[in-house]
Amino acid sequence: MMEQLSKHVFYPLWDVKDRSQRLAEWKALERQQWWPREDIETLQWQRLQGMIRHAARNSPFYRDLLAEHGVQAESIDSPAEFRRIPVTTKQSIRNHLDAFISDASSRASLVTAKTGGSTGVSLNLYFDEPCQERRNAAQLLADRWAGWDMGMKRASVWGNPPVPQGLKQTLRHHLLDRTIYLDTMDLNPESMGAFVERWRREIPGAVFGHAHSIYIFAQYLQDNGIHDLRPHGIVATSMMLLDHERRVIESAFDCRVTNRYGCEEVGLIACECEQHNGMHLNLPHVYVEFLDANDEPVAPGEPGKIVVTDLNNFAMPLIRYRVEDVGVYSERRCECGRGLPILERLEGRVADFLKLPTGGQVSGISLVERTLTKVPGIEQMQLVQETLDNLTINRVKGPEFDAGTDPALLAALREVFDERVRCTIQDVAAIPQEPSGKYRFSICRV
Repeated sequence: MMEQLSKHVFYPLWDVKDRSQRLAEWKALERQQWWPREDIETLQWQRLQGMIRHAARNSPFYRDLLAEHGVQAESIDSPAEFRRIPVTTKQSIRNHLDAFISDASSRASLVTAKTGGSTGVSLNLYFDEPCQERRNAAQLLADRWAGWDMGMKRASVWGNPPVPQGLKQTLRHHLLDRTIYLDTMDLNPESMGAFVERWRREIPGAVFGHAHSIYIFAQYLQDNGIHDLRPHGIVATSMMLLDHERRVIESAFDCRVTNRYGCEEVGLIACECEQHNGMHLNLPHVYVEFLDANDEPVAPGEPGKIVVTDLNNFAMPLIRYRVEDVGVYSERRCECGRGLPILERLEGRVADFLKLPTGGQVSGISLVERTLTKVPGIEQMQLVQETLDNLTINRVKGPEFDAGTDPALLAALREVFDERVRCTIQDVAAIPQEPSGKYRFSICRV
């Protein structure tokens, strides 16, 4: 009953009270996802042109940038013309934060956020309320693809869970958010056991959280023979979902995992639908490019650096913003029938790619995944490259560990790194977390 009240009564009333456009935008997205792809792209292009014109008038950073490169906002009528605008980097935001904020916005009235800085650069960010509402609408749409409907209680596997402050936040927590938390900053048998007992009392319908943290919890359930936690949907986000992690999670919960990709700077970028075969790009809200080292488009099927333009945030426009991730775009049409194109797969952060002495590079995440599936006896591993010729392997022993595990691990790595690279295995009890609660399995400091 509470789930139905939350969905059909509390959510609509809260939107009316806040004069929010979240539910109206969600309903629009529900319709737009089934449009022909050409119609969605037309809508996206119109919104992109509107954002460029707004930034040219109101954002000091983009006003100066366009003028410096001789780009007229009104003349951008094709992707090729759009690419005349230089790519924006994290460093640009750090160095010129005030210049990004729109002249039409009062900073005191904006919503603020800060990225965790796991790639070495933390950012302060600003959004207006309509931007937040549209982003929340996109999350609602993606939640439903996962089987997690509005009003359904969720189990959140997340770091530093928020504590409601004041009457309004407390009411929202109980009537709308309806969340129980497993704090990923304190994952241990005792905390996970207590969370299982709370789950059994409150019976959440969905799981949401860091991909690897959900995996650790799923392993705990399997190791302890716990088989009665059965959500309707699981959303893994915030970090790459590895194939072996997906298998363990789905086995432990008897539920498919929905992989979701986004970032604090621009919100939802892509998400799997119920087909679980690639992630649909969020075209109504973001314009996504896949570029090579020269900032030129790569062909479909080839890895490219992901560059995103936010079509929602008029308070702090981000145009052609490099998110420091690498992904593969596909022209393949999904069997679900939606008109939204496909992000075939993520290949990791730019900072996750390890350097080779020959001048090439390798996806650290892909190497970790391949090694974990190839070499028995490893529970977890992390690759840290401090210098071009030194690679540290933080290795957690698994149940099948024996005298042959580490030699097999080194042999697998030697298929990629020649003898010029010194590979050192460190026996660790667990892979350390980032301050945000996330995990990084490949770190390049070269």
